[in-house]
Amino acid sequence: MKRTLVFGDIHGGLKALIQLLERINYSENDQFVFLGDYVDGWSESKQLIDFLIELSQKQECIFIKGNHDVWCQEWLENDVINDIWFLHGGKSTIESYDAIELSEKQKHRDFFNSMKDYFVDENNNLFIHAGFSSMHGPEKEHYKTNYSWDRTLWEMALTMDKRIQKNSILYPKRLLLFNEIYIGHTPTLNYDVEIPMQGCNVWNIDTGAGFYGKLSCIDVETKQFWQSDAVQTFYPNEKGRNK
Repeated sequence: MKRTLVFGDIHGGLKALIQLLERINYSENDQFVFLGDYVDGWSESKQLIDFLIELSQKQECIFIKGNHDVWCQEWLENDVINDIWFLHGGKSTIESYDAIELSEKQKHRDFFNSMKDYFVDENNNLFIHAGFSSMHGPEKEHYKTNYSWDRTLWEMALTMDKRIQKNSILYPKRLLLFNEIYIGHTPTLNYDVEIPMQGCNVWNIDTGAGFYGKLSCIDVETKQFWQSDAVQTFYPNEKGRNK
């Protein structure tokens, strides 16, 4: 039976992803959806991209682009270091790419270019890194940066009055467009929660793997989820994205 398994932000934590995949006990029939932010944080960003490229050759994978991936892609293509990126995990990513061969660098550029801004499956579930603001859906989004940066969708879903029914004129139009919405970008640790969170029909799978949290994966159908150990335990001499 085919499962759709959704992965939260990884931030260079390759060892945590390998452990998580072992715990899932997946089959070749399963579809993997990665919600972005593959780089910036722990020391294995380049190695993680290598792993994902190889994984995609034997597993059905969909890769959503996160804001950190946008920064990294710009650097790979133009050799321009964004100052904000450098301070928010870019330094560790640049170091992981030390002495990369030109042909391998091009393969990574191609991988970043192939990432999707968002994905809608056959059951009308949306998978996007951060969110969107248009009441007509992400395809009508005026500011494309919202795909990887917007937090208003999650904040709205999280604070919705539970008494407002879907047939009410007060119910947000954005939430009615899709069966379910799966996002990353905003660590659940911000709310003192260590597992995937739900607000209305929005599921947040970023459980803080780039900081002191765990890497998470959820089954779209059953809502069973799996987690790695705290990612920091794999990199005891590093700080991840902590300041």
